[in-house]
Amino acid sequence: MPKSTETRPKPQVTRRPEAENLGDGAQLSAPAGVSSSVSSIALAGRHLDIRDERAPAAAAVLATAQRVSLDDTALMLRAKAGDEAAFAELVERFRRPMIAFMYRMARNQAVAEELAQEVFLRVYRSRQSYAAEAKFSTWLYRVATNLALNHIRDTRSERAQAAVSLDEPDDETGRTPDVADARPNIEQNMVRGERMAAIRKCVEALPERQRAAVIMHKYHELDYREIARVLKMSESATKSLLFRAYETLRVALKDFV
Repeated sequence: MPKSTETRPKPQVTRRPEAENLGDGAQLSAPAGVSSSVSSIALAGRHLDIRDERAPAAAAVLATAQRVSLDDTALMLRAKAGDEAAFAELVERFRRPMIAFMYRMARNQAVAEELAQEVFLRVYRSRQSYAAEAKFSTWLYRVATNLALNHIRDTRSERAQAAVSLDEPDDETGRTPDVADARPNIEQNMVRGERMAAIRKCVEALPERQRAAVIMHKYHELDYREIARVLKMSESATKSLLFRAYETLRVALKDFV
């Protein structure tokens, strides 16, 4: 049979535009040639020397998420190894509780902020000595308690001034303590007005270690074991210390309970 004279159309060849230069010697083809998921392939460990300029920001977000997911002890161990961002995360987690604790011990907002800052400074300076034998919060409150007790002893003669509530706004500045959260605390739930003033005066009148133990137990919800480690006492001695403190408060506040 004679050959057909019909001619088939030649396939069309489309030329791609010039490659787009992304800097650092890396090049990425025009959008029509490469999908936006190429950076995820590179990050997955494939042998592609193609980098997305958004990758550093994405990596930073991932690193932040990983730090947030770590518990306090793991973060401190990373800080001990030189991870500054891990230590910054710890400061962010405990800044408000530390200021609240110091405010209830020192009863002065400005002093509380300074003491809280000093706590984190001391933790940072002694980070190499940290050993994960107890919760990080226990170690932190031990540093804070020692600092607070030293401050109380050093300023004992300066405290003959008008007392303020542990949680009400300061009369001079109008500022409220930077407490751990906005929910009513135990004292606010129990009493108002004169009752609050009475409890505040009685707590402030407790011996220093009893006051610290009560504040950690009632306001910061540390258990007996944690408080014992903070105060370097046995658990039974801590229970006895708190029992004496609460018995003193019960007797002193019998007209308000």
